[in-house]
Amino acid sequence: MNDRWAEHPTERGIAMVAHARPAPYWLDRPDRPAARDRLVGDHDTDLLVVGGGFTGLWTAVHAAERDPGRRVVLVEGGRIADGASGRNGGFCSASLTHGLGNGLDRYPDEMPELLAMGRETLTAIATTMRRLGIDADLEHTGELNLANFDWQTDGLAEMVTDGLLVGQSLELLDADAARTRVQSPMVRGAYHDPDTMLVDPAKLAWGLADAAERLGVRVYEHTAVTELRRSGDAVRARTGYGSVRADRVVLATAASTPLLRRLRHLIVPVWDYVLVTEPLTEAQLDALGWSGREGLADAGNRFHYFRLTADNRILFGGYDAFYFYGSDTDPRHEQRPQEFALLAEHLLQIFPQLEGIRASHTWGGVIDTCSRFNAFWDVAMGGRVVSVLGFTGLGVGASHFGAATALDLADGVDTPRTRLAMVRSKPLPFPPEPVRWAGITLTRRELGRADRRQGRRGVWLRTLDAIGLGFDS
Repeated sequence: MNDRWAEHPTERGIAMVAHARPAPYWLDRPDRPAARDRLVGDHDTDLLVVGGGFTGLWTAVHAAERDPGRRVVLVEGGRIADGASGRNGGFCSASLTHGLGNGLDRYPDEMPELLAMGRETLTAIATTMRRLGIDADLEHTGELNLANFDWQTDGLAEMVTDGLLVGQSLELLDADAARTRVQSPMVRGAYHDPDTMLVDPAKLAWGLADAAERLGVRVYEHTAVTELRRSGDAVRARTGYGSVRADRVVLATAASTPLLRRLRHLIVPVWDYVLVTEPLTEAQLDALGWSGREGLADAGNRFHYFRLTADNRILFGGYDAFYFYGSDTDPRHEQRPQEFALLAEHLLQIFPQLEGIRASHTWGGVIDTCSRFNAFWDVAMGGRVVSVLGFTGLGVGASHFGAATALDLADGVDTPRTRLAMVRSKPLPFPPEPVRWAGITLTRRELGRADRRQGRRGVWLRTLDAIGLGFDS
């Protein structure tokens, strides 16, 4: 039985990924919509949304449905779902705080309300998808959080107890019960969180873009905003081939460099890597005992996430997250062969019954991370420009809430969302380079070291915990 994760690629891991297509599985399909036109010339609108990922798309849909007469323009610098919205695992969680533990550490007084809002958000996403006719292979399976090592089981039990105190119902499973859900020699226990859905993220983004257009939103692709400035009683956004004059602007640019300079020290782009296998046979599926098709994640500081796709491939990603000096987001980082081979070996450690399977796709992408690990909002230019950033990789569901809150702020309305301390506060800034790179790199190394030491956190991690910058999964 494995007592630790492999630390280096193996021959069998390399063999699994060596011939995979270097492209996101979700986007590498013949049914991907053709690109929309870019914005050309000067335009005038009531609301400009910058960013064609989940946050921007939900903002446009919310705006059009709240006020059908409102003129809304959405611009995307590349293609719809090109960024994190088309490169993630498709876990649509009710959590607004990047997990229960992170929320309890940062917003203990608000957690019952935040949990209720998160469940309402999940219901609203499913309801809206049905109402707008969006087929994104939605499965309401819940998520199993797995203990892979004995030292992790107590932490799962504590999380279940903490959840009950604030109104989150989690089901604790011992090793035998957990293995009836997932046949893996590494499973030592689990808890089941019912408040998670699985979706095809690209199909969700494409469906939202189509729905927005049906609601009257003008959507443009290959239209990067290069400048944002006040223009009388409005805001003017300049693009490569034109401009948009808007009464209000919502910036939903994720890990791209923020248009507002004052926000650039509040997020960093962190790279996450993923592989997807070829479709499993019926015999392989039966051998895994994964009949509930739950989303899976494990309980380490450096954690994996994995799921079955609609055509029964395994998507497997996570474990390590990389920051490159100077907030580098160069596309050359999208392919990292050693990381894919290591992920492949970890997948075979979990499911040795899959020996010999091959990966069909490998890819990487950037996530907008802030020091509190969940979204924050900013209001600028006299209330005319609202930004929402910092989701830290759990934005498929939280982006719906983030968008609704950003629109509340842009419209200047008082709602239960805008009264939250989480919404009214901001994360601590990251230091400038080279301290930024050194701090993030040291933290990554210490998280790995803590996992190798059965969860015991060293001086550096305990210091981060004490000043409110600590995190584990």
